[in-house]
Amino acid sequence: MTAATVEQVEQIPRGNLRVPRADFASVWATAARLNAAGSEVKGPDWYAGGVAATCQWLARAMYTPPWGPPRPPRTPATGTRQFAFEELIEREYLAAERLPERRPELLTSQPGWCEGIRATLRWAWRHDGPPPFDGDGRPTAWNPPANR
Repeated sequence: MTAATVEQVEQIPRGNLRVPRADFASVWATAARLNAAGSEVKGPDWYAGGVAATCQWLARAMYTPPWGPPRPPRTPATGTRQFAFEELIEREYLAAERLPERRPELLTSQPGWCEGIRATLRWAWRHDGPPPFDGDGRPTAWNPPANR
C-alpha cells in the first residue's frame, strides 16, 4: 500500500469522509510509511496496514497488484471488491465493529489489523474518536505487544 497522491485525495467523494481531507491524507501517509517500515524491519505492522487499507478503500483509490491490471481495493472488514459509497461504508463500519467476534483468528494471526480498521472508520466515517495515529505516529487505538 502506498500513500495517497494529491489527485487521489482530491477525488475522494465528499460523502465518504467526515474529517478534513488534509487530516485524512496525513493519516494515510503515516499508515503507509509505518506499514512499509514495519514490513522491512520486523514483519508486517498489521495496525498500520489496517489503517492504510481502510484509507485506500474510503478514498476509492485503485489497487495495482504486481501482476495484472489495477482493480478496486477490497473492503477492509468484509473483503469484497467494491468501491466505497456512503451506505456501504456504514455497513462496513458495522461489520468492522464485529470483526473480532466473526474472525477471532485475526487477533493473533494479524494483531492490530481489526483495531486499525475500526479506528479509521470510527474517526473518518463516524467522526467519533481520535485519528488512528497521534502526532508522533503512535497508534491511538491499539497497544502493540512489547516484543514488537
